[in-house]
Amino acid sequence: MSEDDERQLSPPSDLEFVSNKARNCNSTGSGLGHPEFQSAYPDQVLENVLENVLHFLTSKRDRNAASLVCKSWYRVEALTRSELFIGNCYAVSPARATARFARVRALHLKGKPRFADFNLMPPDWGAYFNPWALAMAKAYPWLEKIYLKRMSVTDDDLATLADLFLGFKELVLVCCDGFGTSGLAIFVNKCRQLKVLDLIESEISNDEADWISCFPEGESHLESLIFDCVEFHINFEALERLVARSPSLKKLRLNRYVSIGQLYRLMVRAPQLTHLGTGSFSPSEIAGQGDQEPDYVNAFAACKSLVCLSGFREIIPDYLPAIYPVCAI
Repeated sequence: MSEDDERQLSPPSDLEFVSNKARNCNSTGSGLGHPEFQSAYPDQVLENVLENVLHFLTSKRDRNAASLVCKSWYRVEALTRSELFIGNCYAVSPARATARFARVRALHLKGKPRFADFNLMPPDWGAYFNPWALAMAKAYPWLEKIYLKRMSVTDDDLATLADLFLGFKELVLVCCDGFGTSGLAIFVNKCRQLKVLDLIESEISNDEADWISCFPEGESHLESLIFDCVEFHINFEALERLVARSPSLKKLRLNRYVSIGQLYRLMVRAPQLTHLGTGSFSPSEIAGQGDQEPDYVNAFAACKSLVCLSGFREIIPDYLPAIYPVCAI
């Protein structure tokens, strides 16, 4: 966490507060006898105006700077911050963070340092999400979004999110570990308003749980589903049904166990996709699709909203014409 991030968690000292007020009053020709110094808090009307203004301030740096102006700005900025970014999970305790910011709806939390991606750290180094999950369950029952990077997340943590945050909508796990398919099964089954489930470069253990089929029946709210890091087979029939009942799905990234023939079936059911990770794009995976090969060219051409293709683990020149309609966009 930067020096500004660390300072924002503590209000300005009384000396800084008086100094700021003195400068403001001197600039208008008034002295320390100004009426504002007769009260411990500024005019409530001014705080209400400030609160409405700070709602439009989205930059983390600008908000950190605003919180250092004076005690009034410090207090109002905390009440209007809905997204909390913590670049080091050990820079501040969960209790202090939740006490400082009381109306957070989205949390961005980073744990292990960058070189952990190269397996240069012991597996039990730390960066456990559990203390944060328990603290947020008490402080933020309305929490909707969590973005974790290089954190250790357990199946119990995923169950906690599903059980205690009834309106939870978005979970993004980047380079995380410690959880498996059984935890995912519980999470997706109970989060009925889930819009985003992005598993990116994370280590997921195979507990033999069919997590794809655990999504609730009926129309889904899913807008993004990414699981290209899952290194084992998934229930494709369940995935196909999920995609078919997800009219808002825009981003879909598949793992390498989804064949090109299965990819065709998904594209036919989701022409509204804007981002597609293709899984396996190899002709060796077509077995079982019948004598006639699917028309991949028309399938890609029908997805008129596609702006991004990724995940080509294997591809041969014969299949390049299929993606030309997307390249033209």
